[in-house]
Amino acid sequence: MASSSSSGLTFKLHPLVIVNISDHYTRVKSQTNATQPNNATHQQQPRVYGCVIGIQRGRTVEIFNSFELLYDPSSHSLDRAFLEKKQELYKKVFPHFYILGWYSTGSDAQESDMHIHKALMDINESPVYVLLNPSINHAQKDLPVTIFESELHVIDGIPQLIFVRSSYTIETVEAERISVDHVAHLKPSDGGSAATQLAAHLTGIHSAIKMLNSRIKVLHHYLLAMQKGDIPCENSLLRQVSSLLRRLPAIESEKFQDDFLMEYNDTLLIAYLAMFTNCASTMNELVDKFNTAYDRHSRRGGRTAFI
Repeated sequence: MASSSSSGLTFKLHPLVIVNISDHYTRVKSQTNATQPNNATHQQQPRVYGCVIGIQRGRTVEIFNSFELLYDPSSHSLDRAFLEKKQELYKKVFPHFYILGWYSTGSDAQESDMHIHKALMDINESPVYVLLNPSINHAQKDLPVTIFESELHVIDGIPQLIFVRSSYTIETVEAERISVDHVAHLKPSDGGSAATQLAAHLTGIHSAIKMLNSRIKVLHHYLLAMQKGDIPCENSLLRQVSSLLRRLPAIESEKFQDDFLMEYNDTLLIAYLAMFTNCASTMNELVDKFNTAYDRHSRRGGRTAFI
């Protein structure tokens, strides 16, 4: 693999693409860990695949969005019907966007990646390969994203396609900056943090459920003692207990299970959206810092490859 590209193309990558790839990898990894046994000591990091879409104006390639692909690495087979359906749907919403290439995850480009790269050449004769490294490296200052192009090189007298690295910059439009900045600066009216309010709310619910459980246990022990004859039977008290129990929901009914699962899924969805918003806010701050740093460096006359 060559060190750098000689095509002269300028690549602009939008933060939404990075967020989509990270979200795709996180979901697949969570599902993979859930299906593996708990005593599994070595777990191979899964790889995800998808297409990147955007616009090419002359020598400038701007990557706006991405969507997932169904690809089998073992047989190197790509689900063409799924790809064409996705492409048709995105064309209806974004008529000016075209498939520019594809994305995957890993530490570096592999030889097997050339199979899916060649499979997309009938759609784009020179596809772009966006690679996200999901491994955490605290010493790394740059984004763990690499963009590759393919070039035809003669190796040992045989022409071969190889991956070459390309530099890129992070590009954000005004709508992206406004939306992310608006969400990032939302604060509670009383000045407290959202996490503090959520913790207080959940603590109050836990205390209420704990108290209700303790009182139900008292009634249960009282009824058992009355059934065994340890205490005298009082009809007036039994009528009050019966009236109280009729107010409790029938937790064994099918309707209760459906309602419970719906509330549970809604809670998980809210937690997921909150995490997604937090990640987007952090990514926006990081993008602003990088833009500021590299703009300042370029004004001094220097030029740095943003990889």
